[in-house]
Amino acid sequence: MEAEKIARINELAKKRKSPEGLTAEEEAERAALHREYIDAHKQQLIAHLENTYVQYPDGRKVKIQKKK
Repeated sequence: MEAEKIARINELAKKRKSPEGLTAEEEAERAALHREYIDAHKQQLIAHLENTYVQYPDGRKVKIQKKK
C-alpha cells in the first residue's frame, strides 16, 4: 500500500477522534481505505506463509499446509 494512502488513513483517524468528527463522505473514504489496507496486509501474510517451511531435527523440511 502506498505511503500516501496510509497517511490519509492516519489523517482521517485523527479527525475521527476530534470533536468535529467525520462527514459521511469522509467516513465512506475511511472505510474503503481501511478495507484496502487490511486486504493488502492479509495478502502479504498469505504470501509469507506460503513460503514457510518447518525444519525437523532430522534435517527434513516440510512446507506448512493450509488448515481445512
